[in-house]
Amino acid sequence: MTRRPVSTYRLQLTADFDLHRAAATVPYLRALGVDWVYLSPILAAEPGSTHGYDVVAHDRLDPERGGEEGLQALADAAHGAGLGVLVDIVPNHVGVATPSEDPWWWEVLRDGRTAEHAHVFDIDWDAAGQRLRLPVVGDDDLAPTGGTIGHLTLHDGERGLELHYWDQAFPVAAGTSSGPDDDPDAVHARQHYELVSWREADDALNYRRFFAVSTLAAVRVEEPAVFAETHVEIGRWFAEGLVDGLRVDHPDGLRDPRGYLDDLARLTGGAYTLVEKILEPGERLPHTWACDGTTGYDALAVIDRVLTEPAGEEPLTAIEARLAGHPGTPVDLGAMVHDLKREVADGILHSEVKRIVRDLRRHLPTLPAHRAEDAVAELLACFPVYRSYLPEGVEHLDEAFARARAARPDLMSTFAVLDPWLHDPDLAAAKRFQQTSGMVMAKGVEDCAFYRYARLTSLNEVGGDPAVFSLDVEAFHAAMVERQGSWPQAMTTTSTHDTKRGEDVRARIAVLAEIPDQWEAALDRLLAATPTPDPVFGSLLWQAVVGAWPGGDPATTAVDYRARLHAYAEKAMREAGRHTTWTAPQPAFEDAVHAAVDAAFDDPAVHEVVMQLLDLVVDPGWSNALSAKLIALTIPGVPDVYQGSELWEQSLVDPDNRRPVDLAARAALLDQSAPGTASGLDDDGAAKLHLVATALWLRRDRPELFTGYTPVPAEGAAARHLLAFDRGGAITLATRFPLGLRRTGGWGETVVVLPPGRWRDVLHAGPPVEGRVRVADLLGPAPMALLIPADLEEPS
Repeated sequence: MTRRPVSTYRLQLTADFDLHRAAATVPYLRALGVDWVYLSPILAAEPGSTHGYDVVAHDRLDPERGGEEGLQALADAAHGAGLGVLVDIVPNHVGVATPSEDPWWWEVLRDGRTAEHAHVFDIDWDAAGQRLRLPVVGDDDLAPTGGTIGHLTLHDGERGLELHYWDQAFPVAAGTSSGPDDDPDAVHARQHYELVSWREADDALNYRRFFAVSTLAAVRVEEPAVFAETHVEIGRWFAEGLVDGLRVDHPDGLRDPRGYLDDLARLTGGAYTLVEKILEPGERLPHTWACDGTTGYDALAVIDRVLTEPAGEEPLTAIEARLAGHPGTPVDLGAMVHDLKREVADGILHSEVKRIVRDLRRHLPTLPAHRAEDAVAELLACFPVYRSYLPEGVEHLDEAFARARAARPDLMSTFAVLDPWLHDPDLAAAKRFQQTSGMVMAKGVEDCAFYRYARLTSLNEVGGDPAVFSLDVEAFHAAMVERQGSWPQAMTTTSTHDTKRGEDVRARIAVLAEIPDQWEAALDRLLAATPTPDPVFGSLLWQAVVGAWPGGDPATTAVDYRARLHAYAEKAMREAGRHTTWTAPQPAFEDAVHAAVDAAFDDPAVHEVVMQLLDLVVDPGWSNALSAKLIALTIPGVPDVYQGSELWEQSLVDPDNRRPVDLAARAALLDQSAPGTASGLDDDGAAKLHLVATALWLRRDRPELFTGYTPVPAEGAAARHLLAFDRGGAITLATRFPLGLRRTGGWGETVVVLPPGRWRDVLHAGPPVEGRVRVADLLGPAPMALLIPADLEEPS
């Protein structure tokens, strides 16, 4: 039987933290209770890559990350300690920022459509006169007329004659004559590629990219030959017993995710496989997929919302409306999302829209291109989920057509023409439409709307809908019962390399739903003292400032945190794209935002407001964090601990959340901890570390305690503040809305009704309990407890 993990621990590999260093962490991970090591991509990537998702070759490991020797060392260490190995793979695209690093891309540039590996890439040769358009030329190097390019030179390189643009090298086609006086522009004109302005990428590109990243070119793994060529090394991992499971990055970019997963299962012998799939509320992962579930963003969204006070929704909605300039009229998130997705379809992804229409017009030559592009862009803007997988998910396509017809009755006749064609699962245009809808959703929502909508930013997270404010206990239980029955081995996550805010940042920000009046008053003072041109963005910024403010000695953390906040502010305002962008920065707006960041440290009055807010939210934020962590570690699924998050995880969006982690310090702290000491809240994270280690050990050594899911009821005035469930012998109790609980006098006589038997808490010292137990007696000062049968030995 193929092995499945009980838990995982995610490590981000870099040149500084390679596979050899990862292997050295195995004793600590084993002591922490981890079951599998979970690695970021390890195939050869662009030189200097900090993340590994820009793979340049699928047939070899990345030497900067340890290469073959490193993987062998890691596999030997992990398997020797009884741990499995899970590896992140990137089947959708390859990195082409440095053409010479990818021999197949270099070959296609040199030989064009007839190149041996031309079939690997998704290129529309007919759209650009049989030439591949490369959007690399800067504005200053384009001649006003005549088509010449500045800084274009010829050089003799290792692979023969090369055309250089600045420090980028491109091959000169075989058979192209060149003498010492040859004009580089003339040589350029005879190539199978065309160097064009970077501005043409959005509208005139003729190869499919990863989202809008021109340096990541899509590959056609739906073709059997391409799958075979790009998975030789991955197949070796399993043939030689080096790797036990895979995490598939961005399956929605694939032409046929179901077919790809079938191919992968045959290659790996049905190994444990997860997909990085974003599910919208109510959406279900297709059960026809040969995988064990998603990477867990759906679980993250449910956990965050069951710990968010629903009473905060109305006042926080009113604050957002007032800041947006229309008091009493809530910000329409649905309309915002539609409009931003439409901007994406008309803007950075318009090349994809045009290609869909080119495919359609092969069957519909009389269809006006401009109307078809308008209609396709509107359908993409109206698509309710990331994508469909025809014939599965046809209801989502039907909903998109219905919404589009309602929004644009002037395109009714065009929609009527497109409807049967885009419903045809075998049509190239329909397949390409499915690949594109997910890109439009991600760029419009995750990378834009999440930075414009600031009602409660703990809800602006990958895999979640900010319009869904909270979740009651009954709905949470229903979701977990379904999860146990449908995808019991899917991953559960609370922080990843892609989350917008670390788990404990979100836990602290969620406290604002309990104190909307105090938050509004403090926010008004902050905005008055450090006015930003957009008060809604100001709200988003100040939530980040308070949410990620580190504990410990301010003298040792302020400098680093200030720099991190400036980096976050720059990314957030440019991703929002309302007043400034990456391609057209607006100094006046950006200077005002950066001045606000500095004021948090330098202006005594502003700093005082920040400190007053922290006094309100830090302790209940830690309570939320510990509750969320225990829930995540014990609900159905395979819990993942993102590197370092066994202590407080207060990262902001990448690259902040990919910073190096001091695992040696965590190992030392783990050695110092003693059973039964996690009594409450702290600054150094010892309580969280004890919680993580205890829960992971219990899951790994007592798996029989985690085989079901049954709600555990609470009775009394404070019952709504308790979330409790029995996994089949391990019972989780977690506090909800800690400030509200404190305001009403605590747990009082509220009781939890335990299943038959005697129980004891493995997180805190205390006598066995049974029957109806006062929650106050069970939890004491702690926000959570983990019960097991009293006669069961603890993990050691």
